[in-house]
This record gives sequence, structure tokens and C-alpha cells, in this order.
Amino acid sequence: MRFILLLVVIAAQSARAVELGIDRLEQMGFAPLAGKRVGLITNHTGVDSRGAKTRVILKRAPSVNLVALFTPEHGLDGTERAGRWVPSRRDPVTGLMAHSLYGPTRKPTPEMLRGIDCLVFDMQDIGVRSYTYVSTMAKCMEAAGEAGIEFIVLDRPNPLGGVRIEGPSVEPGLISFVGQLPVPVVHGMTVGELARMTIAKHWIAASPRLRVIEMSGWQRAMAWADTGLRWVSPSPNIPHRLSPAYYAATGTVGEIAGIETGCDGPLPFEVFGARWLDADEFTAAVRRLAGPGVAATPYRGSGFQGVRLQLEAHASTNFTALGLSLLDEANRRSRPSVFARSSGEKLMMFYKCYGSAAIRQQLERSTPVAQIAASWRTFETRFGAERAGYLLY
Repeated sequence: MRFILLLVVIAAQSARAVELGIDRLEQMGFAPLAGKRVGLITNHTGVDSRGAKTRVILKRAPSVNLVALFTPEHGLDGTERAGRWVPSRRDPVTGLMAHSLYGPTRKPTPEMLRGIDCLVFDMQDIGVRSYTYVSTMAKCMEAAGEAGIEFIVLDRPNPLGGVRIEGPSVEPGLISFVGQLPVPVVHGMTVGELARMTIAKHWIAASPRLRVIEMSGWQRAMAWADTGLRWVSPSPNIPHRLSPAYYAATGTVGEIAGIETGCDGPLPFEVFGARWLDADEFTAAVRRLAGPGVAATPYRGSGFQGVRLQLEAHASTNFTALGLSLLDEANRRSRPSVFARSSGEKLMMFYKCYGSAAIRQQLERSTPVAQIAASWRTFETRFGAERAGYLLY
């Protein structure tokens, strides 16, 4: 009955489209930016609810002096492959210089910020810690704090909703660009809320004066389909509105050498396999461990076999634990272990994404995944309580 009531509430909420931070800024007549030289941190996902580009909107607004753009991993158009450096270039749409923050520097330099009074952040995150757009935001906030300039976040929905909290934190020695903030793997916060918590918790060396332009109509129980908004793929392997859920399940474990997750193919993050697996046998095992809202079918790819997942947006299953279960099942069938197959660099990337190197010993000693997931609960509960003071919705 409670689940039915939740669906009724969501359906009622989704009858009206969510208004984004950029929509609200337009409604304000861009007053927060009046008289300021503005730098915009954005990419192709920076659009209003009608699909108009934020950088075009600000460039055309008579009261706004937009002077520079800053772009993340995947570039201004979102077409560059993961991990590939992006060059700075002039944006053909606005004529402005688009400074790359995924190349020689991940943080705006003093030269890039010279003459800028305010940095505005407008990009679509996916709600998973290792996705680097939030790391870009944190680096830019720090740079703004050091330069003494204001930082404004145009808020956007978390496509995984605002309720789901999953996974461990990041150990201090593993803080990196794929784990810049010590939050759970799935944190259930919007970028505006994360910005507020980042400053309050002193997660950056210098804090700017922050303003969040809030959304209207977004509720924490909403998945993307409930918002009434069009999905804009934030990067090549996040093509549709359910992709963040698949990324939460397989994105981290896909860093292990020999594990295939369908990236750069038609089903990115929706499959999980390896050359030493048997599709039918592995799928049977996955079906035994899969929880509500998860289905699995055998999958045979080019040179590997495994499973294709079907996830529901409102599934009660812990997506992070599901991914770890897939890795555990693959490891049980691997000789040598999946960890021994990985090079030092590949293995370290997995540790950074997961947040701890202890996971290798746990899985190699056959520690049940349920026990590992249970060990996250103290942190998940504490984080849920700590984040409460920074929530906007």
C-alpha cells in the first residue's frame, strides 16, 4: 500500500514539469548577475526546460556580461570519450573562449579568472560520486574562493532521486578527481545541495560566497522520468534517463581489467561480463541474488559472456551492492582473481572509484557482499543525518 501511495504522489508531482535553476534565473530577470562579468561552467547539458542553451541565454541577456566558458570532461559538446584530455577552444555558438578543465588543469587558473566577478555552474550531474562533473564543481568553487569571487549554482535534478544513499565514503588517501568529495557512491543530493555541504564541511581549501538558484517543482522521490524534463545525454556512455542507475551498478566495478560493461557499445553499463564466464550459468546466479526492480537475461558479446541487466528507476535494490555482487560472482569463477588480472594503474582507479582498497581482501576472503554492504550502513546513516541541514527540497 505504501508503494502504491508513493507512485500516486509521484504521478501527481510529475503532472507539472520541474522548473530548473536556469528557468528561475530567467524569471528573476537575471538580477543575480546584473553588473557582473560572468564565467559559466557548462556543457551541452546546460539548457533550460525548453532546451535552449544556457550559454546562449546568458550571452543574449542584455543585463548579463558573459565573458568566458569553462568545460568539463567530455568537452563542451559532450562527445569526447571518458578520460581523454579536452583542449581549450573558442565556442562557435557564443564566440567565447571555452577553457578546458579536463586537460593540463582541472581547476581554473588565476589567468583564466582574471576580470571575472562571478562563476556560474550549470551542468547535469548523474548522482554518482565517481562521475567527474561534481569534482569539476568543487575545483571551481575552490578557485572562486581563492580569487574572492562569487559562485552561483543553477540547480538541476538528481536523476537517481534525492532519497537513495548507497555505498562507502572515500578514504582520505584515495581522494581524487573520481572521488573528490567524501560522500557515498550514491549520495541522493542535487549539485546545489552538494555545493552547500561542501562549503559547510570545509571539503575545499577556500570557500567562495555561494548562492544556489533553486528549482521549482522537484521532489526527492522523483526519478528523471517523473520530472517532465527532456533527458540530455551528459556523456557518450550515459545515453538515456536510466543510464545513471546502470552506472551506479556497474560503473565502479567496470574499472577492473577483464570486466566488460558494454561501454562504447549500444548498451553502456547495462551489461556485465568477462571472457571466462558462461552466460547462462552466470545469469542464473545473478537472478538468485538480484533484488526487487532488477531483471537479468543472458548476454553474449564480442569475446565475452555475461548478463544484461534491466533496472527500474524506483527499484528498492541497492544498485551499488548489486554491482559488487556481480564482481564477486565473476571473481568466484576467475583464476587468478579479478584483482590479480588488473595492472596497478587499473586497480588503483577501481579503489579510487569505490573509495577503499580493503575491498580486494574482503572479496578474496569470500566475505559475503551482504556483510560488506551492511558495513556501509553506519556511514550511510550518518551521512543522511549530516546532509539534512543542506537539503533544499
